[in-house]
Formats: sequence, structure tokens, C-alpha cells
Amino acid sequence: MLYGVMKVSIGGSLRLAFRPWVEGIENIPSEGPAILASNHLSFSDSFFLPAMLDRKVTFIAKAEYFTSPGVKGKLTAAFFKGVGQLPVDRSGARGAGEAAVKSGLAVLARGELFGIYPEGTRSPDGRLYRGKPGGLARVALASGAPVIPVAMIDTEKIQPPGKVIPKLMRPGIRIGKPLDFSRYRGMENDRYILRSVTDEVMYEIMKLSGQEYVDIYATAAKRQIAEAKKRAEEAVKAAEEAADDTAASDS
Repeated sequence: MLYGVMKVSIGGSLRLAFRPWVEGIENIPSEGPAILASNHLSFSDSFFLPAMLDRKVTFIAKAEYFTSPGVKGKLTAAFFKGVGQLPVDRSGARGAGEAAVKSGLAVLARGELFGIYPEGTRSPDGRLYRGKPGGLARVALASGAPVIPVAMIDTEKIQPPGKVIPKLMRPGIRIGKPLDFSRYRGMENDRYILRSVTDEVMYEIMKLSGQEYVDIYATAAKRQIAEAKKRAEEAVKAAEEAADDTAASDS
């Protein structure tokens, strides 16, 4: 009930305000389980994709979105539940992976659509990063459900990090043909198979999105970017202090 209300209100508003375009919507099955594996450019990805589909899509979200205190926290929790997201505790990498797998299998067992971001986090710079095999591939092989690659286009330009008011522009969604990994059924504990399946999906997402592919995890890239920023700030501070010392000695 709540999902239907949220889909009509939020989905209708998104369609009207942003007018997203979609290619390949015929690749979404009208019934039965399927995994939607998408690139991840923006917080809004989990809203634009479900808004354009007739069927419900269930994603996983940080548990903090469901447990924050106060009125704002309760409203946030109601919002995420309403748009079909499930809480996952990401405090530990292994625990988060297990929770994602269990959540995905439960959704698929009900014959529904399960949405997942193989990169594990949003891209820090618009490029496509290496997919994590612990979630997507394990769910695909354990369930036998087809994997449908999805590419979100330009969603990062609508509301970049730090921006409160979104920019009105048309994002896009490209949906690829379903990928069948039934030949690997029962091999979800083979790390080489998991890597192979994940890489195949990421390759299809890359073709759909046109993104530059980077063969490292997005989490590692974020650390590198943060460290580079810190070094740059320290260099600027050191230069300013040196300039101040020079000015003081000249006086």
C-alpha cells in the first residue's frame, strides 16, 4: 500500500519534473524474478529507475537511513520503506555482503525484481569502477535469476555532492538484454567464477553507459581522492606559512 502511494507521488513528480528517457524497457520481464545490476552515479538512481518501471524494484540501503532518531529520522525511514528499500548494516564488510545476499535472495524468491549496484558505492568521478563479486554474482548464481545490466545516464549532474537544490535536466536509463548465468548454478563459492560473472556484467554496463572503466574498487578510488585532496591542502598551507615567514623576516 505504502509503496504504491510513494510510487505514484514520487514517481509521478520525477517523471513530470525531469522527464527521464528510457531505452530497452522491453528487456524487463513482465513477471518473475530478475536482478537489475546498475552503475551508481547519484543518490537519485534508486528513485529514477523504479519511477520508470511498472514493476516494483527493491534495493538495499544503509541501515542508518532507517534508524536515525527524531522526527526527521522517522520520516526518512518511512520514505525509504515506502520506495521499496531494505536496510542493510554495512558496519562490517563481510557482514554487509552476507546481508545483501540474504536480502536479494528473499526478494527474488518472491518473484520480484532486485536492484543492486555492483560497484558497492557511488562513483566519485563519473567513471565506472570494478564490481564487487560478493553480492551480485552470489545472488545470481544462488537464485538462478537473470541479470539485467542497467546504465544510469547523467544522474550525477542533477544533484552533485554538496548541492541541495537539484538541477532540472533529463537523465537517461539504458536497459540491456538479460544475462543468463545458469551454467554456473551451484558455483557461488568459487571466487574465480564470481569474478568472471561480475566482470561480464560490468562490461555490459560499460557498453550501455559509455563510461570510462577503472579496474579498481570505487572505495579505493575515494580514499585516493581524499588523500590527494589532503596533500594538496597541506601543500597550500605550507606555502602560505612559508610566505608569511618570508614576509616577517623581510620586515
